[in-house]
Amino acid sequence: MGLRGYLIKRTIYSLILVFGVMTLNFFIFEAMPGSPLEAYIHRPYITKEEIDKLVNAFGLGKPWYVAYPIYLKAMLTFDFGQADMQMGSQKVVDLIMSRFMNTILLIGIADILAVIVGILLGAVAAHERGKIFDSAAVLTSLATFSLPTFWMALVAQGIFGFGLHWLPVQGTQTLPPIHGFIPFWIDRLQYLVLPGAVLFLFTYGGFLLLTRACVLETMTEDYVLTARAKGVKERTVLFRHVLKNASLPIITNVALQFGFMLSGAIITENVFLYNGLGTLIYYSINMREVPVLQAIFYIIALCVIIANFVADVAYGLFDPRVRYG
Repeated sequence: MGLRGYLIKRTIYSLILVFGVMTLNFFIFEAMPGSPLEAYIHRPYITKEEIDKLVNAFGLGKPWYVAYPIYLKAMLTFDFGQADMQMGSQKVVDLIMSRFMNTILLIGIADILAVIVGILLGAVAAHERGKIFDSAAVLTSLATFSLPTFWMALVAQGIFGFGLHWLPVQGTQTLPPIHGFIPFWIDRLQYLVLPGAVLFLFTYGGFLLLTRACVLETMTEDYVLTARAKGVKERTVLFRHVLKNASLPIITNVALQFGFMLSGAIITENVFLYNGLGTLIYYSINMREVPVLQAIFYIIALCVIIANFVADVAYGLFDPRVRYG
């Protein structure tokens, strides 16, 4: 089977998986005790028309065999209906998109830096196995990877916010865009530093340990010994021969890491009161905003499935030994 046949096969599998995810997402909320409409009916400021919109959009409160087709149509058309959120009814899509870029900016920067630093340090640590650098890198990564994110966030707030007064400890931004491009982004970056640093410290250790293990396993291969015997520079052997051929598990981990990006960093975002998807998920759980939760979980699942699909295709690009079949 060639690449085209493989892509068709994986696309079919992915579509079946998407359907399964949508079905599971629906029945999880159906199995919850009580009616989802109870979270809205007892709010004095919500009107009957708004409740009718919720029922029509998601079939809330209807029997599952009636609500399920309505739900599937909403998921496939990305028409997720209305959300109350105690701030007036608004479209779920608009609510998600209003926080989308904040989460992408925060977690995207943290994940990219974590991947780059983790892979590079992991490769070097494997090359320096048993030496001081290797021991220090492993101990440091294990420490940051094991510490709870909320604890690291509170320590960062205490030191750099309340103690040194260098950085803001809560919020997303202060200046609106009307103040100019450069002042606006300088202000935004100040609010990104502390939560971004916490996420970076928590994430990079996993990539470092995985890369180190993969590189150590590959360094004993015959082609590596042959390259060294030919006089190839050690840096070239490490990064061009060893790391490239040890990259398959790393690619999978990187793809899944970015696939889960839209889930937001629920704990970290809430500690810093960062206006992202993580805080939206937490608030929606507390307020039982079923349309919002169903929409976000569906989008997260889509991102993970797409990321896994991309990783499978990328295997053959990074490792010529992989054959599509």
